[in-house]
Amino acid sequence: MTLVRLTAAQALVRYLTRQSVMIDSAAVPFFAGAWAIFGHGNVAGLGEALHAACDDLPTFRAHNEQAMAHTAIAYAKQTARRRAFVCTSSIGPGATNMVTAAALAHVNRLPVLFLPGDVFASRRPDPVLQQIEDFGDGLISANDCFRPVSRYFDRITRPEQLLKALPRAMSVLTDPVECGPVTLSLCQDVQAEAYDWPEAFFAPRLWSMRRPGPDAEELAGLIDKLRAAKRPLIIVGGGVKYSGAEAALARLACETSVVFCETQAGKGALVHDAPGNLGAIGVTGGDPANRAAREADLILAVGTRLQDFTTGSAALFNPQAQLCAINVCAFDALKFNAHAVVGDARTVLDALPSDAISLDADWRASLMKTKAVWDRAVDALVSAAGDMTEARALGAVMRAADKNAIVVAAAGGLPGDLHKLWRTRRPGGYHMEYGYSCMGYEIAGGVGVAMAEPDRDIYVLVGDGSYLMMNSEIATAVMLGLRLTLIVIDNQGFGCIHRLQAATGNAAFNNRLTDSRHEVLPRIDFVAHAKALGAAAVRAQTPAELEAFIAAARARGGVNAIVVETDARNGLAAGGAWWDVAVPEVSDAESVRAARVKYEQHIKDRTEKQV
Repeated sequence: MTLVRLTAAQALVRYLTRQSVMIDSAAVPFFAGAWAIFGHGNVAGLGEALHAACDDLPTFRAHNEQAMAHTAIAYAKQTARRRAFVCTSSIGPGATNMVTAAALAHVNRLPVLFLPGDVFASRRPDPVLQQIEDFGDGLISANDCFRPVSRYFDRITRPEQLLKALPRAMSVLTDPVECGPVTLSLCQDVQAEAYDWPEAFFAPRLWSMRRPGPDAEELAGLIDKLRAAKRPLIIVGGGVKYSGAEAALARLACETSVVFCETQAGKGALVHDAPGNLGAIGVTGGDPANRAAREADLILAVGTRLQDFTTGSAALFNPQAQLCAINVCAFDALKFNAHAVVGDARTVLDALPSDAISLDADWRASLMKTKAVWDRAVDALVSAAGDMTEARALGAVMRAADKNAIVVAAAGGLPGDLHKLWRTRRPGGYHMEYGYSCMGYEIAGGVGVAMAEPDRDIYVLVGDGSYLMMNSEIATAVMLGLRLTLIVIDNQGFGCIHRLQAATGNAAFNNRLTDSRHEVLPRIDFVAHAKALGAAAVRAQTPAELEAFIAAARARGGVNAIVVETDARNGLAAGGAWWDVAVPEVSDAESVRAARVKYEQHIKDRTEKQV
């Protein structure tokens, strides 16, 4: 057996550079690179190894550990989980900064390899700088925070442990069911320790993305239920994109005239005007899809987790409807006692015969009339006429952006408005992180999308609240020469939660800047701030001005920021479904008591429907 002497960090990096996947009939490296912010816990060991391998595994510098992990996750999401990044930090705060991002990847089933530095395995200098000390357990470090938000976690206390840990990590990152974040916690002294490695360990490996087929009985049961249904509705989730099932879905819709709707993750699998597309469903949904969900006699959920925004807090769907689910993960397929078909979405959809669906033509025609009415309402909401609103800002972006553009968002009121109003004109043109709905994802996520799709224009829609939480990666985007346009919606606070607060009967409190404790109200100049980070920035007063600035940004290239002001009190009332946000049962405020009465009526109606 041929051996090669390397440090643990050098062996780890060499192994990562030898892992490939097949994309479009060509083998490509699974890892597109590494994001790193160095400190004493990783600069000497892993930093040395990354520098030596920078031609095979390029390393990128960020300004915030959470942000760089969001960038890595967005890249994996936009590439439909076919490629991933490594993220490494020092121990202590650098590591725990990445935990929020790990949770985001976990919720969204997205691959990212976290390599946080850890304490000394030898314990020679205990406590080392930035080490937490658990009084009752000497094995605990800050990196144990990653355990509940990692699909696979391991602490490397000996170099040779990587011989087992790395293949396990790759098996999780490339598995359609287990896919999610992997954390290998690297003791900093172990990173620098040498070991004689079997050279065969570094042999190139091509990983296949498995497509498990359906169980014959489960598939037959689904076909029987579809044939018995007259008003079937398909819910398209993010799993359709991850599976590459867009063409299979389009074929089924064209051959059977079945109608379908889109979750936040599934939106953009097909274009907005594809045959049968009723648009957004759920709490942030439109009238056509939500009407169909209330009237359908069978609902087929494909590649979706069926979270509460999709199901209207489990109160939207016709309670008499048969719920069926196609999902590669049994955990998701079996939710709400659905008839589960566990398997790859594309494989299962391809196995459905065109005669399996017989649709009530009158019901479909009626839904299309509802959709036509909805489309006219959307046209009015996004028109350029009138004062600036979030909806009119979105309309300006739609009119001025290239058809091939990608829109990126994550939190606040924008996801709801985009889900209802945005018209995706090319597949993959809608990138929404709404599984964890993490404020601060937007700009960093836009960097990842721009790296994944360098030939498409990227528009990041971000509220002032999210912008202030995490904006440093504007400088990273400038440094990398990316094309990125930010539309900053400034409503002087957390406008979405301000409106939710009012809807639950509560007084305006601690959301808008004006309603928060202050001696002096801050005058935040987002244009000047974005310029200070290297972007070209302007302020648009009207929808027409916004369109003109977008056109100028497209011509200019690079990183641009356009700031628009809106009123936090004016949300989008059209569409939507009930969302279960508990209202206090006892309160001194009459408005809260009145909101509680309405809340209890919703609960009663929901219970009576389900009996």
